[in-house]
Amino acid sequence: MIHSSLKAQKEPVSVFETSRHTLTNSKYIYMSMMLGIINPLYSIRSCTNRSGFLWIKKGVAALILVFTLSTHGSAGNPDRQGEAGAGELLLIPWAKSAGMNNIATSMIRGIESMRLNVAGLSGIQGTDVALGHTRYLQGTDININALGVGQRVGKNSVLALSLVAMDFGEIDITTVDQPEGIGATYSPNFFNLGVGYAYTYENKISVGFALRLISQSISDLSAMGVALDAGVQYVNGPQDNFKFGVSIRNIGTPMRFGGEGLATRSDNPTGSPTYELTYDQRAASFELPSLLNIGLSYDFYMQTIHRLSLVGNFTSHSFSRDEVGAGMEYSYRDLLYVRGGYKVQVGNTATGSSAQSVYEGLSVGMGIYMPLGREVEKKLGIDYAYRTTHPWNGTHNLTLTLRL
Repeated sequence: MIHSSLKAQKEPVSVFETSRHTLTNSKYIYMSMMLGIINPLYSIRSCTNRSGFLWIKKGVAALILVFTLSTHGSAGNPDRQGEAGAGELLLIPWAKSAGMNNIATSMIRGIESMRLNVAGLSGIQGTDVALGHTRYLQGTDININALGVGQRVGKNSVLALSLVAMDFGEIDITTVDQPEGIGATYSPNFFNLGVGYAYTYENKISVGFALRLISQSISDLSAMGVALDAGVQYVNGPQDNFKFGVSIRNIGTPMRFGGEGLATRSDNPTGSPTYELTYDQRAASFELPSLLNIGLSYDFYMQTIHRLSLVGNFTSHSFSRDEVGAGMEYSYRDLLYVRGGYKVQVGNTATGSSAQSVYEGLSVGMGIYMPLGREVEKKLGIDYAYRTTHPWNGTHNLTLTLRL
């Protein structure tokens, strides 16, 4: 996050040139995605149940085609690793998603879907409130806190609000003359506020959109941006066993740092008369870390009280190597959950290396939900997840969820 922004300031020319290319790719992917969503939905609304089902299958096939076309020639960009900013948009503040290494694009439901596939908001039946806390990269003293609220509006619509903030703790202020510190501290403020909406068509296809405000700042320097997420989920089968999902994330405006922190003072270059001038330096803009997810899952039911879901996912990044992941979730009576996932990056870095990324590898998690009264839908739940990291000592996620 911080390193990429500094790189953007040091290399304004190269970043500007590549930013235009990325923005073009992002717009192309976004337009293709929107066409893939809208066309089958209009067809569904205008068809009878039987013919509508045929159009649903055609719509899903169209989405797969759109994904193939939109990522052709631009899937994975390891040579641009580190050029994007706002890397906090890629972090996972929720335990349920983290337990499966954020690969549940097709089956994620509830308020957590705001960070993976916003179409999953359609799983909220009444009111959902979630609080999340993450100990990010154990040993760095960095924490992530999250709050999410979702509310069903009418029969088919859901509105949601989410706030995610990072806590870096107190950092010593150092100077060239006092590298051990001047006795004062500062703390960066990184947060994003998102508003999401999801709608369900014919109980088979859900679509969702989210708009997110991004802010990064210290006392004398700040940057702001806006990002758009969109997603689709499709279910089919006798018990809605088969699930398919596509989501596109972090498509938005370039960000640029500005403020008094970029101003410097220097002597009059002519030397006479003697006085100081203030120079305002302009930082180069940087792109958001846009990505595209596509996922499949299938549920196996045993005696109606046991469910085992197998999940597969592919992620195409605009500023790093692509990722492939697989995982599972076991549920007992929708009260006890056990999860696991494994994710790897495909291809090599720009230097030809196949070194592991920070989160490449295993993740595990579990959840316990308790009914509130006689109504089965009303529950209080707690989820925990652990993800291995390279290096550091892993990341811990804890989420408290209230369903009313």
